[in-house]
Amino acid sequence: MEFTILMPCLNEEATLARCILKAAASIEKLQLSAEILIADNGSTDQSITIAESLGARVINVEEKGYGNALYAGIKSSRSKYIIMADSDDSYDFSNLDPFIKKLRDGYDLVIGNRFDGGIEEKAMPFLHRYLGNPVLSFLGRLFFKIPIRDFHCGLRGFNRVSILELDLCTPGMEFASEMIVKSALNDYKVTEVPTKLYKDGRSRRPHLNTWRDGWRHLYFLLMHSPKWLFLYPGLLFFMIGLISYGASLIGELHIGNTTLRLNSFVYLSFLIIVGFQSILFYFFSLLRKHFDGNNDDILTEIYHIIINRLYIYVLLGVMIFLGGVYILVNTGTFPGTVPKTINTIQLLKTLLSSIICTSFGIQIIFNSFFLGMISKR
Repeated sequence: MEFTILMPCLNEEATLARCILKAAASIEKLQLSAEILIADNGSTDQSITIAESLGARVINVEEKGYGNALYAGIKSSRSKYIIMADSDDSYDFSNLDPFIKKLRDGYDLVIGNRFDGGIEEKAMPFLHRYLGNPVLSFLGRLFFKIPIRDFHCGLRGFNRVSILELDLCTPGMEFASEMIVKSALNDYKVTEVPTKLYKDGRSRRPHLNTWRDGWRHLYFLLMHSPKWLFLYPGLLFFMIGLISYGASLIGELHIGNTTLRLNSFVYLSFLIIVGFQSILFYFFSLLRKHFDGNNDDILTEIYHIIINRLYIYVLLGVMIFLGGVYILVNTGTFPGTVPKTINTIQLLKTLLSSIICTSFGIQIIFNSFFLGMISKR
């Protein structure tokens, strides 16, 4: 069998028959060796009866969630290629030819693009059309260099074996993003084809929750892009804080018509400390890839450089910590020893410099021991 037309289903009795009939018409028109597979996720209406009466194969998926239903359907498929779409009649199963051609041309994943193909009036909520989809798709392109403009189109086709090799695991709506991101990370051939989105035929509320599922998509993108989650924000915070704070130690720091006061020094030191820890988190994420079996030569080299020199980093942390204590003690700012005539701003700068150094030292010491623990050395 060459193709499986896969539809996840949860109480779709109002639209399921139309979807199955359109898919069957496409199979006949294109002379495909194909099956129609319904991954039912616990329907309590007549969906299963309708599907079976129209000749579709039905599997029951006990684990709730869009991703769980689709992944079970993918594993149960008997074909080389799978074309999946929702069973709410929002996608046209009678126009599958563009997906079939791309899959036969050797693409591992073919995504529909609703913004190129057209969106029927009231087919997509305002927030999804002008905020959620564009923003999340932009972040996906930015983070992973994927030339896909519509990350969340529910109509897509793929090579079954290729997708199973990705070991997809997200249970909910973020499954759509996971499929694209992991395909890109594994250098799969991915492309888009225009497809039209129609107003669905349901009378009930959609299963998609705008804010909850939007957050889950964003969370997934960030979790798989440690550079954008940890490194770039960390470098930004660290450099802004360090440069501004360093300049303030030399003299008054003016930004336009504003002169930085006491509270500004506190926030700048906060940026330095948070930025430094965020950068350390980025290196932890790189080491995690190594622990997970990533055989990248650069990761392996970084791992050995860090793990084999942990004692040096502990000593470095101790030295930086003692440097912070030295600043505190030898500048007359140790608690209980501050002269009454000392300049308040200068006192705060000295205290914050000591806090920055001691916090750096403690972070380096504790993180070095933590790395030693997780590396089982």
